[in-house]
Order: sequence, then structure tokens, then C-alpha cells
Amino acid sequence: MPDLLLELRSEEIPARMQRKAAGDLKKLVTDALVEAGLTYEGAREYWTPRRLTLDIRGLTARSADQREERKGPRTDAPEKAIEGFLRGAGLSSVSEAQVASDPKKGDFYVAVISKPGRPAERIIADVMPGIIRDFPWPKSMRWGAASMPKGMRYAGIEGKGSESLRWVRPLQSIVCVFGPEHEETQVIPFEIDGIVAGNVTYGHRFHAPEAITVRRFQDYVSSLEKAKVMLDAERRKDVILHDARDLAFANGLELVEDEGLLEEVSGLVEWPHVLMGEFEPEYLEIPSEIIRLTIKTNQKCFVTRPQGGESLSNRFILVSNIEAKDGGREIIHGNGKVVRARLSDARHFWTRDQGDMPDLDTLVESARKFDLDLKKPLDQRMAKLDALNVTFHAKLGTQGQRVARIRDLAAQLAPIVGADAALVDRAAVLVKADLRTEAVGEFPELQGLMGRKYAALQGENPSVAAAIEDHYKPQGPTDRVPDDKVAIAVALADKLDTLVGFWAIDEKPTGSKDPYALRRAALGVVRILLERKVRLPIYKALLEANIDAALLGKLELDVNEEVLFDLLSFFHDRLKVYLRDMGARHDIIDAVLTPDADDLLLVARRAEALTAFVTSEDGRNLLAGTKRAVQLLAAEEKKGTVIADGVADELLRLDAEKALWAAIKVASKDAADAIAGEDFLSAMEALSKLRAPVDTFFEEVLVNDEDAAIRANRLALLKAIREATGTVADFSKIVS
Repeated sequence: MPDLLLELRSEEIPARMQRKAAGDLKKLVTDALVEAGLTYEGAREYWTPRRLTLDIRGLTARSADQREERKGPRTDAPEKAIEGFLRGAGLSSVSEAQVASDPKKGDFYVAVISKPGRPAERIIADVMPGIIRDFPWPKSMRWGAASMPKGMRYAGIEGKGSESLRWVRPLQSIVCVFGPEHEETQVIPFEIDGIVAGNVTYGHRFHAPEAITVRRFQDYVSSLEKAKVMLDAERRKDVILHDARDLAFANGLELVEDEGLLEEVSGLVEWPHVLMGEFEPEYLEIPSEIIRLTIKTNQKCFVTRPQGGESLSNRFILVSNIEAKDGGREIIHGNGKVVRARLSDARHFWTRDQGDMPDLDTLVESARKFDLDLKKPLDQRMAKLDALNVTFHAKLGTQGQRVARIRDLAAQLAPIVGADAALVDRAAVLVKADLRTEAVGEFPELQGLMGRKYAALQGENPSVAAAIEDHYKPQGPTDRVPDDKVAIAVALADKLDTLVGFWAIDEKPTGSKDPYALRRAALGVVRILLERKVRLPIYKALLEANIDAALLGKLELDVNEEVLFDLLSFFHDRLKVYLRDMGARHDIIDAVLTPDADDLLLVARRAEALTAFVTSEDGRNLLAGTKRAVQLLAAEEKKGTVIADGVADELLRLDAEKALWAAIKVASKDAADAIAGEDFLSAMEALSKLRAPVDTFFEEVLVNDEDAAIRANRLALLKAIREATGTVADFSKIVS
């Protein structure tokens, strides 16, 4: 079966967008091909700073022929109804339709619609321009001749104005080749805004800028490797990490590892080359967290420390995209200049913010011995922040108003997470105070971290200091989750205030647009609740809170049940993403996640228990029996049959149905008791005892008995099966 190789090569794609964009490309292309009637054996995406690549193996060469029989009206139906049927079926007259008979409904028309299959090449050429044109980049741009106003023409290209292609950075070339593994491949030459897909790509911008002709994935990868492009991002990460470790070790140091930075740096280079720079030792008097964050944020470099030590060294690791002829001396020198400049700024603002005290150790010792305050304690900075009316959002008030909302909500969350109420209140008062420090004013990336430092220096409780830094966390899927209970309460309050506020003003994420990082905030709530085992019924808690007063103050915004229910649905979407990333099956999640489920930790526990159950033999067999019962019930309900809620013992004729009813009553009670105690594994075990009586029932009992009363009672028995299993999950949503 043939394979498809697709490459979209552009100017440098921002590192933070690459992984998701490659995943989006894979999903969009494979979904479009499957929808068009093609199948494939496997697909894998790749990315570098300048290209998104998709390798699809075992793609069918042609979609299957389709034959559809579309039922129409009776032959004696009104003429208008028949004409509408013919139009919908694409027939010109009734002579092209067939006539079928039904003993009850009489003769009726049937349209037989045949759709011949299409070659895969034509399908690919049809779907790709739309996928590229509508690609869900968070930010995109227009460029080139096609972006000229409509009516203008240059170099044979018509101007399309606002309808021209938008891409994250200028798209330069497209590779699209298709063919069997051991035969010649062909180019699928679709066109978009003057860019025609071909079989030519280019290697490293500086080391190998010449054109490369490719036929299939294997020679594509090897050709790029020779042209100094390492296609596999995971391999680039591995090379960077191990080379950085080795270089640090060779200099008597160890690398301070950072998974987030590693992911970002691997997206900045196509041919990684690891080097070591240094700065003056006197900068080490700055707190190590500030040094690390300054170097990471401004130069995307790793810091090092002495082997076995805690404090940092004055050496840092940088990753270059080229193998310099001078061994990297100029690159090291240039990076060192920038690092020194930024560290000089950091030292200046750190010293000013702590009251012109030049040395951290001296300041800590003075505070310990003489109980000295900082020149401007965080309380004063918070008051200044409030007095200056620093705006958080035009419709959501100032930072001071926001802190008041966070404080009220955190007070309600403190007992739920088991945190000290007084410490939670103190932390909530101070969480945004460092926004008025000069260090954060100059280095916004230090917010939270600087607050923690200053809080510790002015003698705040360690939990309060930790909460000031950690209430921003987690800021992504790889960021750590707060573990101190005070920090957990304030972090939840901060994120919930943000989400409720933006939902109230109807500024929700749309498609790929999420300017206020609300998806990240919701995922942060999900991770805190699940990873720190917090039982928080989100909808109920927010509904019972004094939302209008506590969260939105005098802003006169309506936070009603509809708004909160819509927000709960958004949490469900983030929970699904999180659980799927953890390996949970999508059908298992759908089976346990009801629209009103607001205790996300319980949902996760149900999913875990159900996964274990349906992978067992009893679980699989009970699932099959339950689905059969549900399908029979659905067919009856579709006919309008009203099925009784209870089972009449006197109408049970056969031993199999009597045994099933007895087993259902026992299993339902045991499962309900287990669920009440939140023991979902025991609930599943109770239901598993239904397996044998359900199997026997379907083997020995005919549901559609001639006696209407007995038939209705047996349908009620099936309904009891559905209700018993439904106490744990909706088994109908589970894929066998």
C-alpha cells in the first residue's frame, strides 16, 4: 500500500507552537482522508523550527465504491413530497427510482445512489488546500504577492487581499509525494496562493541551503540529516540533554535540568550544538532562582552548579544552531555579554527593592537579629497597587479589586483543602504585591518568585511565602503543582476568579484563540484537584458562594447558573484532555462523565475503576449483555413504547428471569452502598455478579413473549439492568 509524505516548510515557527501544530496537522489530514473513504496503517508527525512533516503509512490507493439505498415516500404520496425526494436523491424522474413493498405501509420509492471511489491522489489534492488555509494557528500573518489588494497582479499572481493565505510565518514550500514503498513515487501538485506542492525541500539555512529532491520518507530523513537537519524533536532533545550533561561534567559541574526549557530549546534549533559560557562570580550574590530565571528567560540557556552542590556556578550552557568554525567562541562571547547585562539589571533592582542592602546574607542576618523590615514591606506595596488603580481588565476592575475577590474565595476554599484560614488570608492579601517591585517591573517573568523572596525576608510564614510564588502554578502540563495547602487554596481561588470573571463578561476561548490563557487556567485547576486529591464540587461551590459580591464586587456582572454550567462544561473538556494524556480511553471518560458532574476527582476515580472492570473477563461479558439490553430497550423506546419502572414478581415465569431479578436487587443495593462510600472498585465487583444471570437470561428467555403483560415485565427487567449498571457508568458509551 502506498505512503504519503507531506512537508510544510516556512520561516521559523515559534517553539511553543510547534508540537501542537504538528499534532493538529496529523489530526486534520488523517480525519479528512478517513472521512473521504481512505484508511491508513499508521501516521506520525515531526517538526523542526522551519517545517511540519507528516508521514502516513499504508494509505489505501483508492476510496471504496459506495452504494446507498435512500427510502422515499409512498408511491401514492403527494406530488410535492415525491419531487422533494427526487431532488434530494439527485434523480431526474421517478423512473430512476425503485419501488419496494412493505406489508404494513404499502409500496414506496427507494433511490439507489452509487458513488464510485476516487483515487487517493485526487482526494489528497482536494483536501490539502483547505487544511492549510484554515490551519488553527494561535497567531498568523499574511505576506507576499497574494496579499496585495484584490484586482492587482504581480509575477503572475493575483492579489487576494484579506482572503490570501495566513500562516504563522511565511510559507515557503510544500512537499507532497505519494507512492508504494518500493516503486517510484509521484508528486501531488496542489496549489495555494502561488505555492505549488512538489518534491523539493531545503536543509539547514546556513550549513546546507541547497535544494533537496525527495521521493519517500526514508530518503527524506537521511537527506535532511546530511543537510544538518535533525527531524525528530525527541532526538534533538535527547542530544541536547546528554551533550549538556557531558559538557557540565567535564568541567566539574552538573546541569540544572529544566524540561520546559529543553522542550523550548529543541524547537529553536535544527542542528543542536552545545557550548558553555560564563559570567563574573560576583553575580552569584543574586538569589539563585533569579539568576536561573533571568538566564532562562532572556537567553534560553541552562544553568549549572558544582557537583553535589545546591548553589549555582558562574557557568551556563547554551545551545547553538550552527557548528561555528571558531569552535563557538564568538557565540559564547555574544551570549555572555547579554547574560551579564541582564544579571547586572537583576542585581540592581534586587538591591533597590530590598532597601539598598547590598548583600543577601547580610540582609537575612540583619532581619534575623534585629527584626528589621524591608524598606517597603509587601503590605505597603499592595496598598500602593490598590491606590494606583492598576487595571486587571477593563470589565473586571483593578488588581486591588481582584485581590479582594481572591481573598474572599480563598477563605471559602481553605477548609475544603484543609489549610489554615489565617495563613490563607494573609497569602491572598500579598499574592500580587510584588507586581509593584522594581525587579518585577523590569523582569515580569519574576512575579511570584520575587514575592516569595521578599515575604521570607520580612518574616512571613513559610507557607505564605510559598503561596505567593506557587499560586501561579501550574502554568502548563509540565509545570509542577503546588503542594502546600495554603498555596493550593490561593492557587485555586486565583484561577477560579479568572475563569468566572471572563465567563461573566463572555470573553471565552474560541477555536485556537485564547488570549487570556483560560485553557491553561482550567487545566491548572484540573491538575491541582486530581494530583493533590482535592474534593471540590466546582459548580456547587461557586453557586453557593456569594458570586456577585465575593467574586465581582461592584462590577454588576451577572454570574448565574447558566454561566457556571457552561464553565463546568469547559472544565469537562480540560479534564478529558488531561485524562487522555494520562492514558485513559475516550469512551471510558464519556461513560463516567455526566453533564452535571462537578467533582472532578470522583470522575477520575470512576474512570480508573471502570477501566479495570471492562478489561476483566467478567466486565467484558457483562458489558456485552448490558449493551444487548440497552439496544433492545432503545428500539422499543424509539417505537414509543412506555416501559414500566418496576418489575412485577408475579409475572416472572421462568427460572432465568427470576434469578436475574434477584441478582439485580442484590447487585443494585451492594453497588449503591459502595458508591455511597466512594468505593468504585467494590461497586464494579458487585455489578460483576450480574454477568452469569444476564448471560443465562438472554440464552433462555424470549423477551418478545406473545403475552403483552409478560413482554412488558421482561422489558422492565431489561430496564432494571440498565439502571443497575448506570449507577456506575453509561455502559452504552463504551466501545466493545
